Amino acid sequence: MTWLGEHFLALRSAARQLGSHPLGSLLTALVIGIALALPAGGLLLLDNAGRALGETSGRPEISIFMNEKADRAASDEIARRLDNDPRVASQRFVPRDEALKQLAESGLADVINDLPGNPLPDAFVVMPKGEDPVLFNDLRETFAGWPEVAHVQLDSAWIERLHAMLELGRQTVMLLAFLLASALVIVTFNTIRLQLLTQRAEIEVSRLLGATDRYIRRPFLWQGALQGLLGGFIAWALLGAMISALSEPVARLANSYGAMFTLQRPDALQVAAMLGIVAALGLLGALLSANRHLRLAD
Repeated sequence: MTWLGEHFLALRSAARQLGSHPLGSLLTALVIGIALALPAGGLLLLDNAGRALGETSGRPEISIFMNEKADRAASDEIARRLDNDPRVASQRFVPRDEALKQLAESGLADVINDLPGNPLPDAFVVMPKGEDPVLFNDLRETFAGWPEVAHVQLDSAWIERLHAMLELGRQTVMLLAFLLASALVIVTFNTIRLQLLTQRAEIEVSRLLGATDRYIRRPFLWQGALQGLLGGFIAWALLGAMISALSEPVARLANSYGAMFTLQRPDALQVAAMLGIVAALGLLGALLSANRHLRLAD
């Protein structure tokens, strides 16, 4: 028999074994699915939270203030450099007279009228390509070294705080995921161990007939992988139900802030990764359990 045929027979045996105990298999899959849905849902909610905060808070900008004595030629040179910088998404020149007019319209007209002249410099409002704090710091250092630039002001403090909070949340969820992954391996280990003890007599007979440990172990490995895969599908269903339940309250909250926001569901790649990981964890638990049992049975 070919290698593929042997695995097909082992897969069929594992599926038949799971089907022979439907309630126990379902309960084990539910435990795996709930344990997997917790970190997966946490990461999904963190991604949605970061996207929501980014949309409601607006895009961060960089303000470049020119020297008071800088002429229009110097401003044109800065505009040319900004247009040629691949890290800049857009730039807008704000003449000093326009800036003073905007300041007066904001309610400070009486104060401005008492000034002897216009104290405001020409400025540029720059929109970078991205919201990475490292990108903002690099651009600030670049802009500060240009001629006739007096000051560069970043609007990225809230971005740094947001990234720090989201990173803390992700690290916490990843730690939880590691602990739950260990629990999944233990659950599968114990399930396969009980199955091995139940089939002890069959295993001894198979060995007497010349079956190798690899042949004996193969169906149990498939059983662990299938058990994990079933738990992964349950976790996917739980995530879908959670998103459906939260979509309407989240949309109402976003509308109260004048924003349009919907929760994003996991894409096909994320679902495939989740199923692959949980199947691998089930396989690992089954492998550890089968190896230990067969070694003790020698």
